[in-house]
Amino acid sequence: MSQIKNIDVIVEARMTSTRLPGKVLLPGAGKPMLAHMIERLKRIPEVTRVIVATTENKSDDAIAVLAREMGAGCFRGSEEDVLGRVVLAAQRFKTDLIVEITGDDPLADPGISSSVIRTFLEHAGEVDYVANDLEETFPIGFNTRAFPRELLERVERKTSHPVDREHVVNYFCKHPAEFRLRNVAAEGPLRRTDIRLTLDTREDYEVIRSTFSALYPQDPAFTAADIIAYLDAHPAVRDMNKAVQQRTYTYD
Repeated sequence: MSQIKNIDVIVEARMTSTRLPGKVLLPGAGKPMLAHMIERLKRIPEVTRVIVATTENKSDDAIAVLAREMGAGCFRGSEEDVLGRVVLAAQRFKTDLIVEITGDDPLADPGISSSVIRTFLEHAGEVDYVANDLEETFPIGFNTRAFPRELLERVERKTSHPVDREHVVNYFCKHPAEFRLRNVAAEGPLRRTDIRLTLDTREDYEVIRSTFSALYPQDPAFTAADIIAYLDAHPAVRDMNKAVQQRTYTYD
């Protein structure tokens, strides 16, 4: 691929979530979840910009306003065609390496995301796609994927399957023979698949809101290790969303 200059996190976010509408702007420790997320993503050392890819819906005007207030880039496109929206956002901002993190993950950890990016850069020419959830070893909520814009453009031209158009990285994961994939696994205390830190239900929100309220005032740059330590010290909080089932979808 061509030389990598712009490494951008592209965050898909919208207000019309089915299980928890408006979740990205729910408050925690005095800020909307998306504001916390942008603040955390800006701490990833390799990243050029944080870009919020939202929809053209009137209901998402507030997301666009917040993104600009936080100094993030903003692109607005199709609600249903998320793959197309991310490709157009990357083209608009001349992104070379896309770092994909969904707006469901406000506790995204800069160090974990950095390790995925570094792995891609260290093995440039040997890999097409690096992620930390090809095999799940981290808590859900720290998911990070890195891949070249030109590769996603190729995928976008190739697939019209509605699941691929809705889930940006689905095609990579479902066609491993076409790509050189590499997984970054969690080590030591971060290897905790029993902890759920993604924002999809009211129970998820209570876990995440409680975590921000406990940790953010003392140290806005708290880490994944701090989160896990807090939750282990407060099992009643950690287990609030234990019964939540991660949504799955069929692909045929």
